[in-house]
Amino acid sequence: MNFNSFEEIESWKKARVFNKLIYSITQQDNFSKDYDLIKQIRRASVSISSNIAEGFERNTDKEFVYFLYVANASAGELRSQLYLANDLNYISNDDFYQLKNKVVEISK
Repeated sequence: MNFNSFEEIESWKKARVFNKLIYSITQQDNFSKDYDLIKQIRRASVSISSNIAEGFERNTDKEFVYFLYVANASAGELRSQLYLANDLNYISNDDFYQLKNKVVEISK
């Protein structure tokens, strides 16, 4: 596929929407005292879209692929953090599965 900008990449679009959802969920009262986990989850989420964009802007296929791997690794990190948030009852089971499925979809 040929893209003229990273904004045309479907995974980046989905990651952008996902970032907003992550920020919304981590603003809920359940998260209010766990600043470290909030920061980690937000950083991992933002890293997904940021690495897709950065890799595209490098203008070489090799570097783009490398940054896609980094974005995918951030998605894995985020999934792990979502498990912890669910284990600590910061998010409901429904929210957990919704978020997990969305990040898996972005990773594809």
